[in-house]
Amino acid sequence: MSVKELDPRLNAFRPELADIALKGRVSAKRFVPGQELRVEVSQASVRRAPSTSARLETEALHGELVKVFETTADGWVWAQLETDRYVGWIRRLNLAAAGPEPTHRVSVPRTLVFVAPDIKSEVLSGLPRGATVAITGTAEDRNAEYALIAPRGAIVTQHLRPLGEHQTDWVGVAESFLGAPYLWGGKTMLGIDCSGLVQVSLAAAGIASPRDSDMQEAALGEALHIDAGLPPLQRGDLVFWKGHVGMMLDADRLLHANAHHMGVTIEPLAAAVERIRKRLGPVTGIKRIS
Repeated sequence: MSVKELDPRLNAFRPELADIALKGRVSAKRFVPGQELRVEVSQASVRRAPSTSARLETEALHGELVKVFETTADGWVWAQLETDRYVGWIRRLNLAAAGPEPTHRVSVPRTLVFVAPDIKSEVLSGLPRGATVAITGTAEDRNAEYALIAPRGAIVTQHLRPLGEHQTDWVGVAESFLGAPYLWGGKTMLGIDCSGLVQVSLAAAGIASPRDSDMQEAALGEALHIDAGLPPLQRGDLVFWKGHVGMMLDADRLLHANAHHMGVTIEPLAAAVERIRKRLGPVTGIKRIS
């Protein structure tokens, strides 16, 4: 297989260094197996180059495993995310030794990690929907029940779900992001983009999704014919343009993170189609998630 057939977003290879799993498939001066580390901050920026001014490509959420192939002298790592295989540059200080396997996932738009099992105690951090944690014990007081998590902190139990337990309405999950600001490469309530909204929402329902909209159009669901115009649509249908994706809230309304409104919004599909056509062109595909 030639290098041209491998997507560099999903395969860790550069002329000077590559994942040892790609040996024989790509040319590189050196091949390495990589080291597994885990994201220990709420969300870690994954950038195109080892610089805070480089474009944000995606975000790795708390608890996610990453495989590190290179660490620079100024504290950046070139790594690949375990969940969707995305490759990019992350600050080393955002990662830690792998530690215990996560047991639960945050199932609300954002939760708080308290220093102790007490809602009046100091807040250590906030965790976004989809972040994973390892529960080491439980506690309760007159206000709430808490999950104690590694390496420290407590989260109210109603904000967590076991990893194998999924939410049934992934469009409803996406609706919980309404009003979140638009952020290219973002995946949380603090900032999210169109394909990030689709990926995070599907993940809550146990459906694996690629990261970028072109990958999603190629991989997800069943294609509906659009040669004769848009067919009747239903809740959950994904509508794609070149470089953009949204989901149908119902037969007529589109829910999407978009730069026009600079946030996650709902609008009539017809209005979105007309506006987006002028900038990105016509709808390129519609996929139905079964």
